[in-house]
Amino acid sequence: MKTINQIAKELGVSKQTIRNAIAKLGLQRNLQKNGNTFAIDENQEMLIRQEFLQTSKGGEQSKETQTLRGSLHSALRLLEKQNEQLSGELEIKNKQIADLSAALERTTESLTESLQAAQALHAGTIQKQLTDGGADQPQHDEPTRKKKRGWFGRK
Repeated sequence: MKTINQIAKELGVSKQTIRNAIAKLGLQRNLQKNGNTFAIDENQEMLIRQEFLQTSKGGEQSKETQTLRGSLHSALRLLEKQNEQLSGELEIKNKQIADLSAALERTTESLTESLQAAQALHAGTIQKQLTDGGADQPQHDEPTRKKKRGWFGRK
């Protein structure tokens, strides 16, 4: 990881020129900040160098350009390998999700069946109580009336 100042010195340009190249390439959001300086990783540095080589050499390929292209191809191959690896992991995760979804569906069906059985049992119990004539229900008699007494509790 290098700083803007280090890359500017290596390329023989000002820090502002490097900042302008970073802005032109859209790399501002990807820069990492270390204290008061921005750290530029190797891939970003290669992109910045390529930008300067294209503008300064006018399309002429130098050894540095060829080295840079080789580095870019190496980085590209590395990214392709990582992409393949992540795709494989994603397939595994998708299969795990499908398996969990199937298990959840089976569990839901089982719980639904259990709930229906419990409801049927409860309905049968209520039906039996109704057909037995409500033997378990208390009888409601008319309340007994107290005799009215006169004043001071006399009859």
